[in-house]
Amino acid sequence: MTPAPWWLPLLAVGALGAQRLLEVRRSRANEKRALAAGGRVVETAQERGLIALHSAWLAGTLVESLLRGVPVPSIWPAFLALFLAGQGLRWWAISTLGERWTTRIVVWPGRAPVKAGPYRFTAHPNYLGVALELLAFPLLFGAQFTAVGASLANAFLLLRRARAEELALAEAFGESDGR
Repeated sequence: MTPAPWWLPLLAVGALGAQRLLEVRRSRANEKRALAAGGRVVETAQERGLIALHSAWLAGTLVESLLRGVPVPSIWPAFLALFLAGQGLRWWAISTLGERWTTRIVVWPGRAPVKAGPYRFTAHPNYLGVALELLAFPLLFGAQFTAVGASLANAFLLLRRARAEELALAEAFGESDGR
C-alpha cells in the first residue's frame, strides 16, 4: 500500500459529506411537497440508526485512514469503480423518482409505485447503491474496519427498512415492489 497525502481523505470525506447534506435538503423539500399533496410519512425505527450510521461511516473513514497513515491499496481503481457504480445507481434511482425521492418512507396519495429506470430491475436500487458506497469508499483509503462495520450495520438496518417500505406500499397500493 502506498500512502496518500493526509488531506486527501479529508477532502474526499468533506465532499461526500456536503453531497449528503444537499441530498437531505432535497429530501426535505420533496417530503414537504408530498405532505402538502396529502402524502403520509411512515415512521420507522431505523431512521435514527441510518443517520448515525452515515455520520459514523464518514468519520470512521477519515479517522481510520489518518490513524493508519492514509494507506491507498494497489487495487484502488477497483474500489473507485465500485464506489462510482454505487453513486451512479443511487443517482439513477433519485432522478427516476424525482420529487418522490426522500430519505424517509413517504406514500403519495393516488400515485402508484414507480416501475421505470432501475426500479424495472430491483425494488430498492438506492439501497444497493448505498451498500456499494459504504463498502468501497473506506477501502479507497485503507479503512477496512470502517468498510466492514458500516456494511454490516447497513445490511441490518436496510433489511428492516426495506420490509417497512414494502409494507407501506402494500397497504397503500396492494403491491410491494417498486416505488
